[in-house]
Amino acid sequence: MTETAEVRGDRGRLAAELVASRVLDVPDFPKPGIVFKDLMPLFADGPVFRQVIDGIVAHHGTDGFDVVAGVEARGFVVAAAVAYATGTGVVPLRKAGKLPRRALSATYSLEYGEATLEVHEDAFIAGQRVLVVDDVLATGGTAEAALELVEQAGGTVSGFTVLLELGFLDGRQRLSPRTVHAVLTV
Repeated sequence: MTETAEVRGDRGRLAAELVASRVLDVPDFPKPGIVFKDLMPLFADGPVFRQVIDGIVAHHGTDGFDVVAGVEARGFVVAAAVAYATGTGVVPLRKAGKLPRRALSATYSLEYGEATLEVHEDAFIAGQRVLVVDDVLATGGTAEAALELVEQAGGTVSGFTVLLELGFLDGRQRLSPRTVHAVLTV
């Protein structure tokens, strides 16, 4: 990562530094003025990816949730890895029009537009404890929609984790009083 600010995160400095060491800044993507935080180098580094996933599992425990929900698209990668590591299932929270059966939806604003997330109506058993994961928390719109969808579908949100929080965009405050677990906050 190209920033020189002090590295911090909810799992401590070492975990935050691990993620920071594998984030690439991509200027002017997806539009001019936006600096995209590319986590693909982290996903491609097997030992580092394993350490990050193990840290997320350690934070939430192996009995703190029944299923993991991942937000499209990079959240799928994290969700699948956490689900595999804990022997739980995984549920995708998809972009509009991607699910084949009846779905619930939530529309939200992004820093650079608007989007809609969907989940199958029957994705969760009533009261099922759901760990929601995504790659980045920015303004909180996507996260807010994801948490709302889990609850609309009958799940109980047991936690919310991201690899990277863009703290200067105040997404954590938007999600209050819910607890946010960010491995790295910039």
